[in-house]
Order: sequence, then C-alpha cells, then structure tokens
Amino acid sequence: MGQTGFDNRELSWLKFNERVLEKAEEESVPLCERLFFLSVFESNQDEFFMVRVGAWIDLERADPQIRENKTHMTPREQLEAIALRVRQLEKRREQTYLRLTGLLAGQGLRLVDCSRLTSGEEAVLKEYFQREIRPLLSPQVVGKRQPFPFLNGGCLYVAVNLETRGGNGKLGLIACFSRFFKRLLAIDGLPGCYVLAEELILQYAPSVFENYRVKGRALIRITRNADMDLEECGEEGDYRKAMEKLLRRRGRRRPVRMELKGNLPSGALSVLCRYLEIGKEEVYDCQTPRDLSFFEDIRHFLQKKRELFYPRFLPQSALDGGSGREIRKKLEERDVLLSYPYESIRPFLQILEEAASDPEVVSIKITLYRLAKDSKIVDILTQAAENGKEVLALLELGARFDEENNIEWSRRLQEAGCRVLYGLEGRKVHCKLCLITARRGGRICYLTQLGTGNYNERTAGQYTDLSYITAGEAVGEEVSRIFNHLCLGETPSGCRRLLTAPCGLQERLLAQIEIQRAAARAGRPAYIGMKMNALSDKRIICALMQAAKDGVPIDLLVRGNCCLVGGIPGRTDRIRVISIVGRFLEHSRLYFFGCGEERTVYMGSADLMTRNTLRRVEVLLPVLDAVCRKRLWDLFVVLLSDNQNSWEQQCDGVYRRREVKEGETPLDAQAYFCRMARERRAALPEKKSVAHTELV
Repeated sequence: MGQTGFDNRELSWLKFNERVLEKAEEESVPLCERLFFLSVFESNQDEFFMVRVGAWIDLERADPQIRENKTHMTPREQLEAIALRVRQLEKRREQTYLRLTGLLAGQGLRLVDCSRLTSGEEAVLKEYFQREIRPLLSPQVVGKRQPFPFLNGGCLYVAVNLETRGGNGKLGLIACFSRFFKRLLAIDGLPGCYVLAEELILQYAPSVFENYRVKGRALIRITRNADMDLEECGEEGDYRKAMEKLLRRRGRRRPVRMELKGNLPSGALSVLCRYLEIGKEEVYDCQTPRDLSFFEDIRHFLQKKRELFYPRFLPQSALDGGSGREIRKKLEERDVLLSYPYESIRPFLQILEEAASDPEVVSIKITLYRLAKDSKIVDILTQAAENGKEVLALLELGARFDEENNIEWSRRLQEAGCRVLYGLEGRKVHCKLCLITARRGGRICYLTQLGTGNYNERTAGQYTDLSYITAGEAVGEEVSRIFNHLCLGETPSGCRRLLTAPCGLQERLLAQIEIQRAAARAGRPAYIGMKMNALSDKRIICALMQAAKDGVPIDLLVRGNCCLVGGIPGRTDRIRVISIVGRFLEHSRLYFFGCGEERTVYMGSADLMTRNTLRRVEVLLPVLDAVCRKRLWDLFVVLLSDNQNSWEQQCDGVYRRREVKEGETPLDAQAYFCRMARERRAALPEKKSVAHTELV
C-alpha cells in the first residue's frame, strides 16, 4: 500500500487515533490528562463507527463491487481491514485503562472490580444494590408477548441468558441507566471506592431474574449508523422541521457495532445478533468498561491536585486596546491576527459588541457552523437585531452531531429578528466568515473576519485556530459578494483574491503547486508547506507527488488522516509528513507556496479533502499583510520543529514518534506558543481590560 504513494483513508484515520492512544500511554503526561486522552480515543472510535463504518456498510449494500479510488478496496475489504485494526487497538486500550485506573488508586481513588470482591466488599455492595438500584430497574424477558425492545445507541445494557425450570432458554435485558441514579457511584462503607452502576447491575443480575437460572451474562453497548443523507430533507416545505424528523430517524438506524463485556453462550449471542440484525463479525469482545465519559467525574474529584493536570494557561490579551473602538482604529492601520487558544477571542467579541450598538453599523453577516452551548456570539447577534441592525446568520443545520443545538439557536435568532439561512441545497457551508458593514462619513466601510475554526468561545480555548481581521476594502467587497450569492441560494464564484469552493479553490491550489513545480524544473527556489486536519483529495495528492518528483521540497503538517505516503525513494522522498497531537487540538489550516518575500500564504477552514474542495462552500484568504504573513510562517516553522508531540510518517505509511536528536533542544511547540503569548502580553502597555478567565 505504502509504495504506491497512497494510503487508505480509513486506515490512515485509525493511525491518527492510535497517536491519541499513545498520548494516554505516555508516562510524562499528567495522569488526569492521560485519562482525557483515553476518553477522547474512545469517543473518536465511536464517531468513526457511526459515520465512516456506517457509510461503508450502506455503500456495500448499494454497490458491493465499487472500489475506493486510491487503494482500490471494496466496501467488504474496507470493513474487514477496519475490524482487524480496531481489534488490535482495543487490546492496547484495555491495557492502558488498567494501567491508568491502577495509578488512580495511588491518588486515593479506587474503581471497584466487581469480579474481584472481598467478602466485606461483597456484603456492602449487595446491600447497596438491593436498597438503591434494584427498585429503579425495569428488567425484561424477551418472549412472544414481550418483544425485543429498542436499544438506544451508546447506552449500556445487561443481557442475560436465562434457563427456565423446564429447560427452555430465554433472553433477559436490563437498561443500566436512569436519571435517578448516577453512573459513578460512591459507596458508603467503602471510603475512597467507586463503582460503575452497570458493573453493579451485571454483578447482581441473577437476583433480578430470581425465577430463572442464569447461564451467562454480559454488558452490551451498540453503535448505530449515524451517516445521514441530508437530501432526504427534500426540496419543499420547512427545512428545519424536515431536519428534526431526519434526526429522529437517525437515532433508530441499524447498528453497526456491538461491544460486549462478559460471557454469553454462543446460542444466546446468536439470538441477540438476530434481534439486532448484525453479524457476529460486528461484535467486539471487551474486557474493560465502555463509555469512558465518567473519567470527567474523576478529573473533577481530583481537580485540586494540580500536579495531575497540565499547568494552567489562560488565553492572553493580544491587543493593548481595551475597547472595540480602539481595536477598530488599529485595524485601520494594519490587519490583526489572533492565534487561539494562546490569545483570547475577546478582541473579536469586543468588535462585535461595539458593532451591535454602533449607530453607523448597517449590518452584521456571519456563517455559523458549530456554536458553544452558552454562545456569547448569539447573545451579541440578538442584541444587534434588537438594536435595529440587519443581522444575517447562515446557520448550518447539517453540522454533524450539532444539528439539534443549531436548530435551537436558529429559533432563538429568528425570534430576535435576525434573518436566518440554512445554507445551500446539496452543499454544507463550512467557511468561517463575518462581515460588519458600516456607513461612515458618507462611504461604505467593512470589517471582515475570516477564521480557521468555529465561532465557539469554548473551543477557542481548546483548539489551535487562527482568526484574521481586516478593514481592507477589497476583501470586504468580495466577502460581501459571497454573502449575496448565499442569500440568493447560489454557490459563491467570481472572486479574484479569495479562493472559494466548490468553484475554483481546487483549481487555484493546483495552479500554485504547478508554479512551484515549474520553478524547481527551471532551477529556481521552490517550496510547498501545508497544515491541515486531513488530506485525501486525489488530484491534489497526485499534483504534490509530481511536484516532489520534479524537485520541490514539501512539508505537510497533517493532524489526522493523510492518504499521501511520503519518503518513498524516487517517488515521494522530498515529501515529509508530520502529525502533532498535544495538549490542544491542532485545527488551523495554512498553505504556503514559494520562498522568502515571494511566498504566497493562504489560510481558512478548508482541509484538502474532496468534500471540502468540491462539495462544500469554503473560503481561503490570501494573507497580504507582511507582518501577519511572517508570523504565520514562523508559526509553521516552529510546528515543523516540534520533537515532543509529533510523529513522522515513514515510507511504509507507519508513523513513528519523533525524538530529540543529538545536539537538538527539546521543543514542545504548543508550550512554546503559550510562553510567547505570555511574553507578548507582558510587553503590552498596561491598560484597563476585560478579564478573559470566563472564556477558558
């Protein structure tokens, strides 16, 4: 696979999640952060099955002979390769779980293993179960008059193989969740000990089915296909209501995986699979608890032990101006670049807050993809509308797993008098644009913001993203044109400066690659550097390969899946692929073409996947401000130099942890950026400013 220069998208993504797992295994990472990485690994796996595996199962049913366009695997071959790799990763996940929970005991917090109880623990737990848990359970024996119930995806159940007095087999089920008891239980009489509710229910399930003989029992958890076709919402009628209906249907889609912890006889397992309409190849045996969301409770219990966490860091003020008006004056002199989470999102919020009440501001237009649960952005937009401003919010209802949140925000924005659009038919609007239009001194003025990440104050403290703010007239006019296209239900096109998808972005990036290729062939300096979350667009991959063969040095910082394999002698040996997984989620997208003063720099929200380049509305901004351009290049160079949280892809497609070489200085790029942000803040003149602690 590696020698062709291509890697499989799904298997490459699993390599990324393996790197997340390695962070949980890393002894130098504080314990509570290792718990976090392990829970992220598992939630990533869940989403992978819900979306990617679900999509391949659907595709196999529709066209089993179709082949993926890079490694030419059929859907069945894909699914089998995924299953093999997932089972291998599960063994490491279980070992890591046991290691971490063992370390928790050293912190005075013990998770009780119900399969290894002392007689004293047995007495306490059994009495607790009978008193606190059993009265709240609703067990069921499946039969002719008790049909197999609907099992919620992601929820835990106990499945029990029962034998009647007459020798007949039955299947029993108990839901292990209730709003009347917590999942992580502190038990009186066992100080410092905690037990998971589902483990307790599994342990004492025989007492629930006291009129049967229990022949086997297990905890089960199913994952349902969540890959939705938004075209099912139809062309006519209320799109929001159609989306709500589609979401209800998603929760009832076919299972794509069943995780099983315990022991069920083969016959009982076959019965369970038949009811769920899945094959035994879709059953994954597990030896440790599923759904590690309870780790967040443990982190909360231990929050006072700061040595178990990364050192505290608050996003720093990037500007010495204390008001939106002062920031606006600076923007009239030069563009502003904010780098999250090292710098605070507050200056952007201040600009919006001032615009909401500025009598000269005519309108605020913004694209919204994912929002915080308690969004300050929405508060400001609703205030602006109530102040008589024209507020246009293009809210993407199809943002996966944020659909319900966005539906609620759309209602609130409409009720406040904002004009709400739901995007374009057949295309998600993924670009991150905000345009403030004002009439000052008889002329139209623009403030434009373009970001690499969402308008989400919470993730601005957790993801590395970039926010570019400019008062440039040319950029403002083009962004205004983009919003006009969107308002008319049209795909944006015709921009000279901005690169827009699906009309032109891919072709113009290919043209930039070709310019560097031609320079290398002519013996002139050439270079390509890219930072993104994923790379799978085959046309761009092939162009990069050809440029490398012609002598162009290429550096790719790709956090997640990368379908290009670098380092292959004579083919991609000039291409270096690096992935960084650290304290913060690397999320910004940057594209560099050329060297020195001739270097062209683009930033935006577009990864180089065909869904971004050809099937979504995306925008890349050419960074013209010399100071900002240099700062972005310096950022890229530091990330390339990281030797603490980075992995380098080998010519066989395997990623190996980069180590400090002889003569090198250890460099954690994210820790370096934290330090630089503090130093820049300390160098600013002291002015009264708003505290930023509420944004962390």
